[in-house]
This record gives sequence, C-alpha cells and structure tokens, in this order.
Amino acid sequence: MAPARAKIIFSFVLALCLLIAGAWWLFFNPSADFHSTFAPEKAKLPASASVPEQQESVQEPTAEILSKRIVEYHIDAKLDPTKRVIQATQTLTWTHPGKKTVNELYFHLYPNAFASMETTFMKESGGKLRNDSMPSNGYGSMTLKGMKTENGLSLMNRLEYVQPDDGNIKDKTLMKVRLPRPVKGGESITLSMQYEVQLPKIFARMGTAGNFVMAGQWFPKISVYEPANTRGRSTEGWNLHQYHGNSEFYADFGIYSVRIHVPKNYTVAATGFPVQPAQNKNGEKVYQFYADDVHDFAWSASPDFIVAEEPFSSAEVPGVRIKLYLDPAHKDLKERYFYAAKAALKYFSRWYGTYPYSTLSIVVPPEAGNGAGGMEYPTLVTAFGAKDESPGYDLERTVIHEIGHQYFYGMLASNEFEEAWLDEGFTSYAEDKLMEQEYGVIPSLPVQSTLISTPAPLTQDAWKYTLPNQYALNVYYRGKMVLKTIEQSVGKSTMNKIMARYTGKYRFGHPTTSDFQKIVEQATGKSWKSYFDQYVYGEQMADFAVDQITVQKKKSGSNPLFESAITISKNGGNYDKIPILFTFKDGHKLKKIWDGSGKSAVFKLQYTSPLAWAMVDPSYNIVLDNKHMNNYLKADMDKDVLFRWNESITKLIETLLGSLSW
Repeated sequence: MAPARAKIIFSFVLALCLLIAGAWWLFFNPSADFHSTFAPEKAKLPASASVPEQQESVQEPTAEILSKRIVEYHIDAKLDPTKRVIQATQTLTWTHPGKKTVNELYFHLYPNAFASMETTFMKESGGKLRNDSMPSNGYGSMTLKGMKTENGLSLMNRLEYVQPDDGNIKDKTLMKVRLPRPVKGGESITLSMQYEVQLPKIFARMGTAGNFVMAGQWFPKISVYEPANTRGRSTEGWNLHQYHGNSEFYADFGIYSVRIHVPKNYTVAATGFPVQPAQNKNGEKVYQFYADDVHDFAWSASPDFIVAEEPFSSAEVPGVRIKLYLDPAHKDLKERYFYAAKAALKYFSRWYGTYPYSTLSIVVPPEAGNGAGGMEYPTLVTAFGAKDESPGYDLERTVIHEIGHQYFYGMLASNEFEEAWLDEGFTSYAEDKLMEQEYGVIPSLPVQSTLISTPAPLTQDAWKYTLPNQYALNVYYRGKMVLKTIEQSVGKSTMNKIMARYTGKYRFGHPTTSDFQKIVEQATGKSWKSYFDQYVYGEQMADFAVDQITVQKKKSGSNPLFESAITISKNGGNYDKIPILFTFKDGHKLKKIWDGSGKSAVFKLQYTSPLAWAMVDPSYNIVLDNKHMNNYLKADMDKDVLFRWNESITKLIETLLGSLSW
C-alpha cells in the first residue's frame, strides 16, 4: 500500500524549511514533494484525448501451474449497493501442506475489524488510516450464516473467535473451527459457507462511497498452515494473527472462481479475468471471474467506471491486457495511466522476473472513495481517488508503487503481519528506481531520513510499531534506505544481481529477511551479519557528528601556521568510509575519509590558514544518517549554543511530525 501523500508533502516542506534555516548547506528544490526533486517539465506526459469505451475481453485459464495451490475457492456473491451488503456462498477446498494431523481450521474474517470501536484494528488505529477516518455510522461486519462439511454436517456450533495477539474478546477477525474428523498431511477438506458482509463506508481499503464499491478482504479466508522449515520455523503449525491497525496480509496461493451479481448498470473490475461476457439476467448483471496462482481476490464495482483496455508485450512480458476502470474525473488521463503501467510491467519484469499473469487491472476511485485508493491485490491495483484534473507525479508514482507490489507482495508473498518491510520497503526501493529512470524524479533521501526519529527493527510485528508514523517511516522509508545503502556498498550491477536472484529463487515461495540476507552474502562473498544486526534486526540509524573544533596558532609572521583539531564521533550504527570535508578561512578545501572504527576520531590538520568549518558527509550520501543537524560545525561557534539551537529545532520537527498520522 502507498502511504498518505498530503501529510507527507507537508512533512517534507516543514522539515526542509527548518533544515534550510538551520543548516545553510542543505540545498533542495522547495517546490519538490516529500519524495522527490522533480525533473524538467518535459518529463511529464500530456493528457490525452478521451478514448472510446471498449468491451472488456474474456480469456481462458492456461495449463501452467506456478505455485503449490494449497487452496481453491468457488464463490457466488451478490451486491446490494443500496444496503451496502454482499450476500455470498463459497466452497473452499484446503489441502493440508504439512505432516501432522490437524483437528481445527482457522479463518480470517477481516470485515469484522470495522464492527465497532472496540475491535483490535479500531483501537490500534483510532479509527484512522493514512488520511482517512472511519465515517460516522460507517461500521461494517461479516456474519457467518452457515458452514457445512461435504456430507452436510453443520459446523456452526464448532466455531470460536480467538485473539492470539492481544486477547481482545471484542475482536472477531480470527475464527477457529473444530473439525468433526481430523485432516492428515496431504489430505484435502472441503467446506461450504454462507455469509453476509455489511460493507463499511469506505475506509481502510474497503467499503462504499456513494455508488462506488471496493470489496477487499471481503470473504472468509483460511489462514496459512506452515510446514516445518517454512520461513525458518522448526516445527509446523498455523500462522495466526488478528487484523491490526498497521498490518496487511499473508495467505497461501490457490485458485479462485468467483461469480459476482451486481445491478445491471454496474461495471465490475476484479482479480483475474472474466471467462465469459457479463450476462444480463433477471434485472442484474452477472460476472464470472477466474484467477490461479494468486493468494487473494478483490473486486470493485461502479456504474460510473469508464473502461479502457490495451494489450502490452515486451521482451520481458509475453502479453498482458492492461485494463483501466477510471472515475470520470480522470477520463482524459488514460494515457498517463497506461504509460506508467507499461513502464512498470516492462522494467519490473526485467529486474524481478516476468509478470506471469495475463491481466492487470487499475481501478481509479472517485475522490470520495480515496480510502480504497493506493492498494494492491493480485492482478488488481487501485490508484488514489480522482480529484485533480491535472495531478502531479503522484498519479504515476502510485500506479508504479502498486504494480511493484505485484512482485514483492503478489509473487513473493512474504508475511506482512511479521515482516512488512519485505514488501513495502522493497516496493518503495523499486518505485524510486523507476520514477528516476522514467520521469527524472530524484528521491529526497536526506530529508526522508531526517524524519525517521524513532527507528525500530524492520522484522518486528507490524502492530508493534506504536508511535505516530513509526510503521510507515520504518517499513517504507527506512526499509528502502537499507537496500539503497547495500546498493551503494556493492555497486548497482551487483545489487541488480542480488535483487534478481532473490526474486527468482523465492518466486511463489514466502521468503524471509534471513533468506534475503543469504542472497546478499552469496552474491558478495562476505558476511553481512553486522549490517543486518544493526539496521534490519536492530533499530540503528547512522549518526556522525562534528563534535569539537579547536584551532591553535603554531607560527606567526609572514608564513603563519595553524593547527586545527577536529573531533568526529559515531553516535549510531557502523558505516564504512565516512567522508569529511574541511574548509579553511582562505577557501582551501581538504577531503578525508574515516573508516568508522571506534567511537570517535580526531583529525589534526596543519595549514597556513585556520579552519573555518568541518562537515561529515557533505554530499549526503549516507542515506541512513537521520541527524544531519550535527554533521556541520563552524570553528568559532560556541558548542553549548549550537547544541541548544540544534536540539530546539530537532524537537520542533519531532513535535510537529508527531501530530501527523499515516
């Protein structure tokens, strides 16, 4: 999911202004957004003329099997938009991937996160996610009306809601079903279910806004049973978590066959592809979608969608049908969406492996439906709500970011409950790379790092980031900076090999941070334990400071000589090759490199002019340094005054940023 934009832009402007006021050496374009310094206007694509609506194509499944296909869902759903209700039945077949006999199954009932302010999701989020708040009287829920075995035995008296993460008995997002007979390893079990979803008013990726509907995480979804050695676990068992304010999702790959009934004037966008044209029956329109080798199924519906479709292929992409479902406010921006989508498919497939699906759908919600915007599902992504007729680069950035998720969330399918950075951090890294290449938009990493005032381990559970903005600033931004720092250390060519090996080896494989670390070590032929321990498993950021400057006149007369002693300290994690710039009062400059050993270093310089100032990392290449205020020191500035001034500015930034929410 992409982070909130408006507050990010505000954060950038605030931090930038304060940094300029306190540190004259920071030069950034004040018109740039939080993410980037923009390239010339020529990089922008002009809005195109309206393209006539097209009839959506139908397709057939292929015989190729890409994943283990642990689950198979057959769902029949009917939407009543006036009541915000989905009535559905589903048949689920689950194949036990482990060896031990199981006596119960577990299901995620995600819509119950919005049932009241007492659920775990609502208590943790405060009813807010990114810029969105739960609308008044906008609650939603899921009611399970029936569950039976293949031979018709009801399991309704065998259901129990469980709360393994926090014990909150008001939370009903995770359900246990005690089985009438055990399931052995390798065996399959089929259950039929009947349920009703009361959609919330649009919030946190799902719900309704007027006649726009976003059905994400809308069906009873079986939890992941992990065999031994999966994601490093020593014994097999269920991976069980409730729906939390920060967390996203984790599921097994499988097959989805979904029939969706909507009012006859509605158009539906969904994961996968339609296997036949939509049928008009009994005053309603019926869609039949199919998807395989995916771990989720989402759909969106509206009578206002303007649909456009284009085929795309490249050397890396055999053939994909790109489908746009545009809000009318963006009807003239089709070509910008198509260009961004094609660039993302082409280059992400080149860098991270071929996009294996035959469709990619992009839903553009209306402005009122922005709570569903900026989200990823297999073969379907949502852009941000259509507001501006001529939006800036956030249009392209959001599309590229969400398509990036098709690789790290969609195909690699890491556990976002427990290691969110493996999706969000990696996707943000890929997003920056493509935005710079295709649009000339250069990320403002020094400013972004300055905002990371509360670093935390990247491998901790998503809901354990409890401070304001801590989740987003760590898993999105600190995560991508960890990758960028590896790239700076090994070079772009080796980094490209690392990313290609990682995404190739663990395609459809649910990798872990440890798996990625092994790939880095194999590609570079050395241990990265210290680096990962500090910056990934630990909570370190880099922090190098010019602590003290003393100048003594050693020789007077026509050929004076001054000795300047400069103390540089390391207040954060280790870093190799720290550049330092020394500038003397006559304008002479001298560059030195510190190897970072020890807690501090003293540089003694003799020259005919006294030292004017010193600065660590003058080009801002150490992207993990989040305290640039102490990188610079003038020789004649009182240290106590400087410390108090820097501390005041830093506290002001932290206080103001603390009032923001993602």
